[in-house]
Amino acid sequence: MKRINISSGAEWEDQIGYCRAVKVGNQVFVSGTTAVDASGNVVGKGDLYAQTIQCIKNIEKALAKAGASLNDVVRTRTYVTNIENWEDFGKAHETYFGTVKPVATLVEVSRLIHPDLIVEMEVDAVINTSGQNQI
Repeated sequence: MKRINISSGAEWEDQIGYCRAVKVGNQVFVSGTTAVDASGNVVGKGDLYAQTIQCIKNIEKALAKAGASLNDVVRTRTYVTNIENWEDFGKAHETYFGTVKPVATLVEVSRLIHPDLIVEMEVDAVINTSGQNQI
């Protein structure tokens, strides 16, 4: 199957040797994504809800470049620096994935790559061509 690398244009991609997403067939794998806007600024400093929303919006852009959408997401993996605030994360996750209902993992980590970042998300998606949603 053909592999398509999808770049966000972030300087770290070439520096570290990764891309925002990889599409293989009808599957899309999105790298760990943080709450950084197009200008490279952290959005929602100290606000897990706001940072989660920004992560999801960034993921949505990567999925669109791959011909997918948030409706195609089958798995989310999320890393937070303070699990006690899980409800703020959950509210944002439910806003975008409440009807999609992907499998999900939420774990606490000691820190992320920038001190103002408090959440990082990655997703896997399968582009649904059959129109079937549930068993």
